[in-house]
Amino acid sequence: MAVIYLVRHAQASFGAKDYDKLSDLGEKQALALGNTLKVRGIVPDLVMSGSMKRHAKTATLAGLAPEVDHGYDEFDHDQVILAHKPAYKVRALMLADLARTGNPQRAFQKMFTAATDRWISGADGYTEMFQAFCDRSNDAVRRTAERLGKGETALVFTSGGPIAAVVGRLLSGGDGLWAKLNPVTINTAITKVVSGRSGLTVVSYNEHGHLDQQELTYR
Repeated sequence: MAVIYLVRHAQASFGAKDYDKLSDLGEKQALALGNTLKVRGIVPDLVMSGSMKRHAKTATLAGLAPEVDHGYDEFDHDQVILAHKPAYKVRALMLADLARTGNPQRAFQKMFTAATDRWISGADGYTEMFQAFCDRSNDAVRRTAERLGKGETALVFTSGGPIAAVVGRLLSGGDGLWAKLNPVTINTAITKVVSGRSGLTVVSYNEHGHLDQQELTYR
C-alpha cells in the first residue's frame, strides 16, 4: 500500500499582523518534526503542500521542498470571522474585544467556533461554502494518492481544516465530524492515511510524540 502523511503546519503568529508567518515556537516545532522524520526513516517519494507561507516554511525547516496543490489550502478564516462579526473588519476592534476578556486565545476560540458553526450551517456570505471546502480537500488527497505507486510515500504539509475534512469524511462518510476534529489538531501533528485496493483509510490521527509538552500548541 502507499502511505500519505498529512502534516499540520507549525504554529503561526496568532495576533500578529502577518498570521501566516511561523512563530519562534513554530520554527522549533518544525525542526523537531524534521528530526523525527529522519529518525523514523521516512523518505518521501512525493512532497506536497498548500500555498500558505506557513505550509512551505514548515516543510523547509523539516528539510523538504514541496510542490504546491491549492486543494490543501486552509479555508479563509478572515472571511468566516467577518461573516459572523462584520465589525471585526476593523482588526483593532477584534483585538481589543479579545484583550478585555483577560484570556484572548480562549475568547478567540469561542468566537471562532461560533463563526465556523455559521459557515457549516450553510449561511451566506462566503466565496467558498463549507461543503465545497471539504470536497476540494478530499479531492486533493485523492490526487496525491493517484500519483503514488505501490509502497511509495507522500508527505503533505497543510492546515488543520483540510486534515479534519479528509479524516472526518474517511471515518464517517460525511462532514459531521469536522467541527470536533478541527479544533484539536495539533501543530506539526502527523496523520497517516494508507491507499490500497479498497481506497483510502485513516490509520492514525494527530500523532505528536515528537513534541515536548511545552511545545504543544493548537493555534
